Amino acid sequence: MKLRSLRSNRKTVFFVAKLNQQDLDVLAEMLESGTVRSAIDRCYELSEVADAFRYLGEGHAKGKIVITVQE
Repeated sequence: MKLRSLRSNRKTVFFVAKLNQQDLDVLAEMLESGTVRSAIDRCYELSEVADAFRYLGEGHAKGKIVITVQE
């Protein structure tokens, strides 16, 4: 993705979050109350992971891509 951003006007930023219990508690409250909602674009089964990465790589995703793993 970093190399792909060099050919376009999109900026790519990578970061690693440093979470603590207090932050996770606030986030959990916000999710439960509906203040914050996750943006899920598509769901794929584990057997379709290649299709999921292809879709993501094509730049079509408008939210998160979810891979469902069955036990």
